Amino acid sequence: MPGGGLSLDGKQWVACKPGFFLPVRVLSRLFRRRFLEALQQAHQAGRLQFFGEHVPLADATAFADWLAPMRRCEWVVYAKRPFAGPEAVLAYLSRYTHRVAISNSRLLALDERGVTFRWKDYRAKGRTRYKAMTLAPEEFMRRFLLHVLPGGFHRIRHYGLLANSSRRANLTLARELLCAPAPEPAPKDGDACTKPPTFVCPHCGRAMLVVQTFMRGQTIRAPPQEPQR
Repeated sequence: MPGGGLSLDGKQWVACKPGFFLPVRVLSRLFRRRFLEALQQAHQAGRLQFFGEHVPLADATAFADWLAPMRRCEWVVYAKRPFAGPEAVLAYLSRYTHRVAISNSRLLALDERGVTFRWKDYRAKGRTRYKAMTLAPEEFMRRFLLHVLPGGFHRIRHYGLLANSSRRANLTLARELLCAPAPEPAPKDGDACTKPPTFVCPHCGRAMLVVQTFMRGQTIRAPPQEPQR
């Protein structure tokens, strides 16, 4: 959410009103239209089933008449500022946009019983919150694939100023209108040596390379001996 946008002629930056977060009314009507359209398409494709007193809704005309009042009433979209700030929102979303369904650290075992992994029970408190579960391999893969997007879907889509077709030009123009400094270029692979080294030799001043790390209590292995001739 950039908090504003470029004017139609591209000559000035139009900022939003103070305290503005989202166009709640526009958002609610857009969600209403998209939701009802998807519901209508599911009904036409025969993916909806009705039971009991709702059996007459299987008819297309009856279902359309039942949806008509919902197109005229206002839908409520509850949107508010996050308590912990925007950083908390980005940290929350990053767990779903830049990570897989389950991390390797949660996988405990793979044996004849199945796949054992660690999961979190939010209803429990303390140490009993983290538990282990064992599933058959096919059931584990079925649940894992539920988190894989179908073909043609993307986790992140950019619109407006950040659209892929004109993102670089729009951001450059926005910085010029806002008198914001241009970001520093990302260091290339060959520029890694320009960073100050972490460990420096006290005798020659050259950068030291970490060859191996020994944990506390670990026995240091002697170098292999050369075979006797």
